Amino acid sequence: MTDEHGTLPLRSPVGSRDEPELEEAFDRIIGEGRDRLGRPLLPLVATGLLGGVDVAVGVLAYLVVEHETGQPLLAAVAFTIGFIALLLARSELFTENFLVPVTAVVSGNGSWSRLLRLWVITLAANLAGGFAMAGMVVVALPELRDTAAATGMHYATLGTSWRSLVLAVLAGAVITLMTRMQHSTNDMGVKLVAAVAMPFLLVGAQLFHSVLDSIVMFAGLLGGSAHYSWGDWALALAWSSLGNVLGGIGLVTSIRLLRVSHRVEEAQRDVREERVDQTS
Repeated sequence: MTDEHGTLPLRSPVGSRDEPELEEAFDRIIGEGRDRLGRPLLPLVATGLLGGVDVAVGVLAYLVVEHETGQPLLAAVAFTIGFIALLLARSELFTENFLVPVTAVVSGNGSWSRLLRLWVITLAANLAGGFAMAGMVVVALPELRDTAAATGMHYATLGTSWRSLVLAVLAGAVITLMTRMQHSTNDMGVKLVAAVAMPFLLVGAQLFHSVLDSIVMFAGLLGGSAHYSWGDWALALAWSSLGNVLGGIGLVTSIRLLRVSHRVEEAQRDVREERVDQTS
């Protein structure tokens, strides 16, 4: 179709600069991803430990409300305190490290070995921080032990079925979508909305999340009321971690990268040119 002057309007090519906010978000993600991948060991461990502590605070809120009211959805609302703490304290979960660092690696701003290092250390530190907090919760508030054991039983007995894998895939997708939402804006109010909405869905729907569910199971095991074993926890951790990675990368990150494929190519080209300049 032509305009009123009889000329063909200019059409923006696919992936052009017609979405400035998307472009800005991509640049922020690349910068933050590069920083995360290059983080020294001690700050990386500390950030992961605090991430486990923050989520454990949310687990504490969940258990208190569940114990007092017997209302799982109300308890799920209380749990979001943990993710609000994650956001405001700038700590990190293992499952928050899919979109940002993977985008940096794919764009040439990091290595796969650095990504694996980030995942392993963050997950281990999350679990360590959550384990310590779970132990303190069941010592300080023994009345929560049965509630923790009953809640942990659900996750410990999911097993390695297609259903449990899909629950883990959905959990990875939900948290990665939360990360995507928070990186789409600089408005802290909007980021807080994501920090409340997505964790509520995660817990309210009883999705299978590696760190969150491990902390709940820790509380049940350390409280002595659990009818499941440490072996059940280890199996649940391995299976949920696999599903979380598949969901976070396969359902959210990969599609996001397709949407900004032109920027990924530009970033890769810039990195190649920079390396050539450094060697010449």
